[in-house]
Amino acid sequence: MIFKRIIISTFLICNLFVFSQDFQGKAYYVSKTNPDMDSWGGRQMSEVQKKQIMERMRSMFEKTYILTFDKSASIYKEEEVLEAPGQGGFGMWGSSFSAGPQYKNIKTKKFIQDQEFFGRQFLITDSLQQLEWKFGSETKQIGQYLCMKATATKTVDEFDWRSMRRKASKKEDKKSETDSTKTTSVTADIEVPKTIEVTAWYTPQIPVNQGPGEFWGLPGLILEINADQTTVLCSKIIINPEQKSIISAPEKGRVISRKEYNATVKQKMKEMREMYRGRGKNKRK
Repeated sequence: MIFKRIIISTFLICNLFVFSQDFQGKAYYVSKTNPDMDSWGGRQMSEVQKKQIMERMRSMFEKTYILTFDKSASIYKEEEVLEAPGQGGFGMWGSSFSAGPQYKNIKTKKFIQDQEFFGRQFLITDSLQQLEWKFGSETKQIGQYLCMKATATKTVDEFDWRSMRRKASKKEDKKSETDSTKTTSVTADIEVPKTIEVTAWYTPQIPVNQGPGEFWGLPGLILEINADQTTVLCSKIIINPEQKSIISAPEKGRVISRKEYNATVKQKMKEMREMYRGRGKNKRK
């Protein structure tokens, strides 16, 4: 532990001049989600069929993001790419399940997600979720940066598609009836765990409290996140780019809390189910 503190202090002293100036950085991340195919009927599929499905869903399961940051604020948004023919996620629901651009302000502890849902623009505004990080002694190299390990338990949003699973069978449900905090049901067939374990790798060589998505709060930029079925890994970092970007909170859209937004999505899902149910009855007539 003493050796670890010496390393951190050395990095902070060496980088003090660089990061005491009016600096800005860009970090590029690749996010990959590996869903449990067996829980989605994969037990009846061959390995070839599983690979074919994953390939068609690649635009949903594999994404590239850019984190633009300074000492106090950041913007994290998906890099725009041309989607290949035949690829797709959840169709019209993709925009609500996939997070829009996310703004974090470490000083004000504000988190704002610019989100489009069925043609309506929302600004999901809440306080930053503070994780209780536990520092480990392990280190590893990511590119040219020495990284250190930290772990935490994170509460999962009920519409975070990255942790969605097909709901267990009735037999399995009976086995877990005593554990009411294990999962929350999104629909009749899908559930999300209440909490997940997160492992982060951060580098004190870049002494900012920033990281990808909603993650932050470590004494160095987070370069890797392992959270449930998803791994987010930094592939490139640019410190003080020639052309700096404006890091400011988004302003267009209806300001709404995460709880209110989720209620809006639930209501829309209910309306869609009733509409399709009505169509089914008309066809039988």
